[in-house]
Amino acid sequence: MASMKPKLNEKSGLLELGFQFTDVSEPNLFRNMYPYNDIPKLIFNHRIVPMNLPDKIYITDTTFRDGQQARSPYTVKEICEIFTLLHRLDNGNGIIRQSEFFLYSQKDKEAVEKCLELGYDFPQITAWIRARKEDFALVKEMKLKETGILVSCSDYHIFKKMKWTRSEALKNYLEVIEAALQEGIVPRCHFEDITRADFHGFVLPFAHKLMELSQESGIPIKIRACDTLGLGSSIPGVVLPRSVQQIMHSLTNYAGVPSEQLEWHGHNDFYNAVPNAVTAWLYGCSSVNTSLLGIGERTGNTPLEAMVVEYCQLKGNNGGMNLKVITEIAEYFENEQHFEIPPRTPYVGRAFNATRAGIHADGLMKDEEIYNIFNTTDILGRPPIVVVDAHSGTAGIAAWINTYYSLTGSNCVGKRDHGVAKIKKWVDGEYADGRTTVIGDAELEQQVKLHLRRVLTLRESRSE
Repeated sequence: MASMKPKLNEKSGLLELGFQFTDVSEPNLFRNMYPYNDIPKLIFNHRIVPMNLPDKIYITDTTFRDGQQARSPYTVKEICEIFTLLHRLDNGNGIIRQSEFFLYSQKDKEAVEKCLELGYDFPQITAWIRARKEDFALVKEMKLKETGILVSCSDYHIFKKMKWTRSEALKNYLEVIEAALQEGIVPRCHFEDITRADFHGFVLPFAHKLMELSQESGIPIKIRACDTLGLGSSIPGVVLPRSVQQIMHSLTNYAGVPSEQLEWHGHNDFYNAVPNAVTAWLYGCSSVNTSLLGIGERTGNTPLEAMVVEYCQLKGNNGGMNLKVITEIAEYFENEQHFEIPPRTPYVGRAFNATRAGIHADGLMKDEEIYNIFNTTDILGRPPIVVVDAHSGTAGIAAWINTYYSLTGSNCVGKRDHGVAKIKKWVDGEYADGRTTVIGDAELEQQVKLHLRRVLTLRESRSE
């Protein structure tokens, strides 16, 4: 890389290392941290940058773009149904800001048309295209106001995939971006593979050029920082290009990208999708890109439902979103899409708030707050449940009965109840005979009929 003169940062008032576009004859593959034949390395420069949470933060959606790359394509009807669920979850508040769509097939175009006909303000419908003029024609055809444009920024992609030099990449990207500006369409530039890209030699010069074009045109060019392989890290002091904190700080502080024009798109290859997205918010990025249930390429994207809850934690309120729709979304995917959600998946799995341990069940009976993460009944429409197995004990059986039959107050069954003891004896016998599976609800219902008839009488009296 060519030497770079220090320059005065007008925001901080400090003299700092500048950046300069640098053409190279050989790709910079960062082999010191990405050896490929070994696990990637976390290298530290101990640089700590300040938090900078934007006043307004948003969630964007890629269920119909990246999400469809990891499963069978949705039908137009299914896309409209899922889009409506997103709209109902947002509840008219514009926090779930945008949803992006392919435009390549007739079905893609029909889905966009049908979703536009629904007339929802949010999520806004945006497109996704490659940096090709023929792709851009599709955006004009659909009369969309914004489009994502793939502008891969690592040398892995520029040299190895596109077979370009950095200069050729910059020229080709700018041609399509400028064509979008001429039509008054907002370009959202997808900086693909940013966590393996040369920041000072390509990313920052490119981003700075885009901000110049944005000022000249009066159109807010957006930049999506794409952690394509999930290599980003939220650990403080990690070097670029892996540091999420330094990526956001560099783009806002050096390239002059306003927070509202900045978006993070992460993957979960190293189990960091959610913490990296939260970190992006905290260090200056207004929008984080997600997909429902995290369905996406390879290990998936940042789950939308997870970022809804993270929004609530950061802001101290739900912003008016209707979180019970999260449960409706989970039920839709399981019942209509026949998509198997791992049962212990947070917020959406059937058993995410279930307990098997007898000591936990005992605590739930005394006060569910002891072992429940929050009021899942009121917030998500999902009361805590108890699963009965060899380790549940009388407390677990009693807790299952109380939750399954919705017993409260003086009607609750206690762990010392004689009927519970008889059911416990039956459960113990099942496992003594070699059983390895959990006790099913239907089996427990039969035991309640045999040993706790008053519970059924209570249920019958409530239904009359």
